Amino acid sequence: MSKNQKIKCLVWDLDNTIWNGVLLEDNNVTINPGILDIIKKLDKRGILQSIASKNEYNAAMEKLKEFGIQDYFLYPQIHWNSKAYSIEQIQKSINIGMDTLAFIDDQPFEREEVNHSHPEVLCIDALDAHKILDMPEMNPRFITGESAIRRQLYMSDIKRQEIEKEFVGPQEDFLASLNMSLSIAPAVQEDLKRAEELTMRTHQLNTTGYTYSYDELDVIRKSNDHILLVASLDDRYGTYGKIGLVLIKIVENIWNISLLLMSCRVMSRGVGSIMINFLRKEARKRNLKLRAEMISTDRNRMMYMTYKFSGFKEIEQTDKFTLFENDLSEIPDYPDYVRLNIAAFD
Repeated sequence: MSKNQKIKCLVWDLDNTIWNGVLLEDNNVTINPGILDIIKKLDKRGILQSIASKNEYNAAMEKLKEFGIQDYFLYPQIHWNSKAYSIEQIQKSINIGMDTLAFIDDQPFEREEVNHSHPEVLCIDALDAHKILDMPEMNPRFITGESAIRRQLYMSDIKRQEIEKEFVGPQEDFLASLNMSLSIAPAVQEDLKRAEELTMRTHQLNTTGYTYSYDELDVIRKSNDHILLVASLDDRYGTYGKIGLVLIKIVENIWNISLLLMSCRVMSRGVGSIMINFLRKEARKRNLKLRAEMISTDRNRMMYMTYKFSGFKEIEQTDKFTLFENDLSEIPDYPDYVRLNIAAFD
């Protein structure tokens, strides 16, 4: 884990970690002092939480319910498989980098096993639980509107996934049933904390991996040579929040997309192609050329393919850097399953 890497999810053990004692030996376990406060404060900071515990699932969930904390944990892994396996399942379910997870357990063997299988995971001794809130990795620079409700956003996603599994019919029919509304607007000052957070947190659906601070984004937002756009998505089950960011550098008659990124939570909603086609239409309307920068990483190949499928062709390539240009022909209509709200911008 790099020094600046922030934790997105803390995975808790149960016995002698969240509670004092071993549940299978004594059903009257008590929650350890200070743990409830840690769980609630991490939740308010937007840090997700889960469980990796070797236990009997129903008994453990009943005990968490008794303590009033069962809803704080996404995709809890309570079974007899290894903790490394559990962490892998959590990482895949939440769809975040392994290097953004932390794991807390009282047993050195369990921590060592996780560390061996997933050396990127930050392992914490349960005896150090009281230090968690002060750890730099657990302190995001900003608490945004999305941070404070991040767990609820993921819980809504879980509900959508359950409904999608049960849905019978083509994918487009399911998407149409969501009544999605995508809004694209110039960034305003209130968006900048979330915009910085998106550049820091989003790696898979990020065309360049560039990160920008609040102050840098504020300068860009006010610049005549740049356009900074923020995208938000809502559907019948609630909001996804601000899920996309576009940074365009204007050079004479060229729009150059310096950054295009989206939250991984909207990966299956077709938002990337919609946003790119929106930029293509706007550039064509203004008689401008449209170019896009791409810096390939080990995580963002999907964005490379998104550009290629949207008619971008390489005009320059060196090592991991690619400069694309789009001929702005044959731009598809927006799909019927999403309603677009576009705010005017120059």
